[in-house]
Amino acid sequence: MKPVAFEYCSPDSVAEALAALEEFGAEASVLAGGMSLGAMLNMRLVRPAAVIDIKRIAGLDAVKIGGEVRTGATLRQASALADEKLMQAVPLLALALPHVGHYQTRNRGTLGGSIAHADPSSEIPLVLTTLGGAVELQSKRGGTRRVPAREFFRDILTTTRESNELVTALFWPAKKAGAGVAFAEIAQRHGDFAIVACAAEAVLKPDGSLKELAFGLGGVESRPIVADTAAFLGKRADAALAAQIADGVSKAVSPMSDYKATADYRRALISALGAQVLAEAFSNAGTLA
Repeated sequence: MKPVAFEYCSPDSVAEALAALEEFGAEASVLAGGMSLGAMLNMRLVRPAAVIDIKRIAGLDAVKIGGEVRTGATLRQASALADEKLMQAVPLLALALPHVGHYQTRNRGTLGGSIAHADPSSEIPLVLTTLGGAVELQSKRGGTRRVPAREFFRDILTTTRESNELVTALFWPAKKAGAGVAFAEIAQRHGDFAIVACAAEAVLKPDGSLKELAFGLGGVESRPIVADTAAFLGKRADAALAAQIADGVSKAVSPMSDYKATADYRRALISALGAQVLAEAFSNAGTLA
């Protein structure tokens, strides 16, 4: 099957892309890497009046590293993975990216495209949400706004982006001093979307107790989620606490059932995989004076 007929736009600047979005609105699809959109077009799951190809816009793939990290929307996943300074600044992203698709798809797929697509099983939205990052959106009339990742994702393939807005950048909090991170997922095959993915960032006190914890889950509900772990702060961060947290979270969430797994199976994975990921994050964390 081939796509329905559409108008192809290849803007040279963000301003031109925003003008096209203003013109076509909800009838437009934005093409960054095309790893998801291409298949959806061919299967006619989407039937846009126009496709706006942003991958040739100069500078939209730029990386800036400081107190926080800014990555342009069209930064390719393979380029991000090869950027040592970026991976050192956002080590949780470094752990997750090898799980994203395959070598070939990472050469075309972009960070911003994955965020805009908003698959709840996708690794990049999970990491951005877990770390408390943000999404930059621009429009011709509304200018620029910044939306926290934990508010950006609404449902399966649904975000707070308006039809005339373009995802132009992602903001990632740089690694906290002494923080330990860990990531793991279970999928039917390597490169498939995760049945359950777990991401964690932990900060410990000098006595080895838990000071801060972000524990994110992907593939569980209709969007990436961060568990409420406030009740566990101050307790000794060890394997027993990791198992306790994972078990509690597995009972608190509302997993979906689909052709890959039942809700009960996902709960079991959260309990087992989550305990592993949390224990690893605790082990990797250094105590802070």
